[in-house]
Amino acid sequence: MVKKRQQTKLVHEGQYIAEVDVELIDMDKGWSPYLSLDDAYKPDDIRDALRRGDVKSAAQLARIFTLTPVAV
Repeated sequence: MVKKRQQTKLVHEGQYIAEVDVELIDMDKGWSPYLSLDDAYKPDDIRDALRRGDVKSAAQLARIFTLTPVAV
């Protein structure tokens, strides 16, 4: 039996945090849960876009937040 469920992954890069939604696939046998190939690459694509400073591209795949230090 195959079950699918949503999960939010966090990606931290520099001053940014991205929340990306991925779908986990649970199966009765094997090593579960799995990610689809597209969902497996999403965090890497977001991280690469943020490293380039391309927040607009990253925001098409995830919710982007900036980190602000509150104490030093």
